[in-house]
Amino acid sequence: MAGAEPLLSVSGLGVFFGGGPDEVQATKDIDFAVYPGERVGIVGESGCGKTVTGLALLGLLPPATTRIVGSAMFEGQNLIGLSRDRLRRVRGRKISMIFQEPMSALDPVFTIGQQIGETIRTHFGASKAQARERAIDALASVGIPSPARVHDSYPHQLSGGMRQRAMIAIALVCEPRLLIADEPTTALDVTIQAQIIDLLLDLSTRNGTALLFITHDLGVIAETCTRMLTMYAGQVVEDAMVDDALVRPLHPYTSGLLRSLPRLSERGTVLPSIAGRVPTLRDMPTGCRFAERCAHRQVGCDQAQSIARIDATHRVRCHRHADFVLPGALTEREAAA
Repeated sequence: MAGAEPLLSVSGLGVFFGGGPDEVQATKDIDFAVYPGERVGIVGESGCGKTVTGLALLGLLPPATTRIVGSAMFEGQNLIGLSRDRLRRVRGRKISMIFQEPMSALDPVFTIGQQIGETIRTHFGASKAQARERAIDALASVGIPSPARVHDSYPHQLSGGMRQRAMIAIALVCEPRLLIADEPTTALDVTIQAQIIDLLLDLSTRNGTALLFITHDLGVIAETCTRMLTMYAGQVVEDAMVDDALVRPLHPYTSGLLRSLPRLSERGTVLPSIAGRVPTLRDMPTGCRFAERCAHRQVGCDQAQSIARIDATHRVRCHRHADFVLPGALTEREAAA
């Protein structure tokens, strides 16, 4: 965003697990920025480091078995290495996260209201009565009917969609500047998915909340986000505006993900897929991490790839990006229609 200062600026972020000779690196050289009010999607197969990146930003990985390098500047302070007390002032208040599975993220022995109220009282010093009133308002704001009843309910008494809305209410009750949404529509039926997406878009537009949307669902990214980061094997391999990524992907992995989407206009044809699997942390290639699965592999792909800036809004980690034209999810004609 021209002229704007990033709300979050991540540089050289790397996450290591284990220690000594058993240490493995889960993510490497993660660089991206999120601007105020922007909606950024992170896509990739399971195991590519999407969730680990989100958890690392908030200091939610186990410190005894995790080492994090790099920086994540947010409002003038580096989140990486921030003390536990200072992180607690940021988490929930300025940056919130919607976790993948609401049934495991919500504490089963406390009511929904108690869990929302704890956040309110921690960050605002509100009384129990004030916290209750604000919690009920938060539940109503995410479209939950009978919010007072849900406030006094336990997680197991709610449906999956209701639990997900309660998670969103907890994440948004303090009106954070950045919301990290980790697979917020997973395991929900399509009707509830659509409602959750509409809710997040409305809240982002109404409150100016920046959104970092982690998912493997490219359709959700196309509908929700303005910019898309493609992650593969712990690295960002492409960073582009959503429309550009859908029509003109520059990395073979992004193109492979887009081509694997089912299309109604091509019934009876074989659905394209990406051969092979994401390499394990202990068997990570030293060169291009996608090379073993790439149909465009040539000499030079065995060298480490740096991410190159193509223009003001497009970056790619592939030294051959100018040698070929890759198919996307949409043709130029379809995008213009």
